[in-house]
Amino acid sequence: MRYLCTGGAGFLGSAITAALLDKGHQVTVLDDFSRGRPDRLAGLGCEAVEADVRNSWDVTQAAQGCDAIIHLAFVQGTSVFYGEPRQVLDVAVRGMTSVVQACENTGIRELMLVSSSEAYEVPDVFPTPETTRLVVPDPLNPRFSYSGGKIISELMAVAWQRTGVLDRVMILRPHNIVGPDAGTGHVVPHFAQRMNRLARMPEYNGTVTVTQPIPFPIQGTGQETRSLCWIGDFVNQVMLVLEKSPAGTEIYHLGQQDERTVEQIARQVAACYNREIKVVPGTLLKGSPNRRLPDTRKLRALGYLPEPVSFEETIRRTVTWYQERPYEENTDGVPG
Repeated sequence: MRYLCTGGAGFLGSAITAALLDKGHQVTVLDDFSRGRPDRLAGLGCEAVEADVRNSWDVTQAAQGCDAIIHLAFVQGTSVFYGEPRQVLDVAVRGMTSVVQACENTGIRELMLVSSSEAYEVPDVFPTPETTRLVVPDPLNPRFSYSGGKIISELMAVAWQRTGVLDRVMILRPHNIVGPDAGTGHVVPHFAQRMNRLARMPEYNGTVTVTQPIPFPIQGTGQETRSLCWIGDFVNQVMLVLEKSPAGTEIYHLGQQDERTVEQIARQVAACYNREIKVVPGTLLKGSPNRRLPDTRKLRALGYLPEPVSFEETIRRTVTWYQERPYEENTDGVPG
């Protein structure tokens, strides 16, 4: 098959693109490279089209000859949710409109939409099933620009399938996918970047020696949770859904049912530097989720059985990459 992968130069998109090519498929990547990077595609053998997903004509042209679209071109990053909500919504809504119009214009009948666990924001059931209500709890909070854009995109995908434009729609809600080259705006890369700086300091603020725990401020109490999933496990899950999801519309949680506190994550990151930290609680940004724990039974029912990469190994592999290729630290400090 030939796939059009929008946002295919991003962290998730480039990993999916590589996996599709490894399986013998052809891939056209559409990306404006404002956040994704061309070097992520180097040597993969895909076609790359530099274009804005909001440009319907460009998306339709890139989709010519394709059998399916995998749509990942959204604006990601917690600091952007709060700082640029208009851009977040503009890319989400106009981008999704371009994608479904491309399906209509070219006769593509299959769409995979990579949504997000942010779509349901504040679930009250754990582990959280795919049937959880999608809500925007506070339209005045700019954080919900991202979840609102994802909800709109999900509704559009369902509507275009129900009205006969699409035969098969797969909506994915990934949960805290972790791995090398994931930027710096999510919890593990952010903590790794901070430890890159702190671990090089013989003293911390001139008062704490290297043999003492390093003060490590975080947002929230540290008891907020995330369920981390190694990028390779995520890609295997995506490939399974592509292979086995039936016709119609199906929604899947992607990730692992291994809930860890933010404090545990911070301490595990610090352990990679052989350093001990003292977690210092702070104020949690309004709208930040207290828990993330997906119910993955539906995914497992498709036949997903591989033993996942462990929490400790996921942290080690990710931190090692950031130790060897340090970025500038992202200073927003918001766990993703």
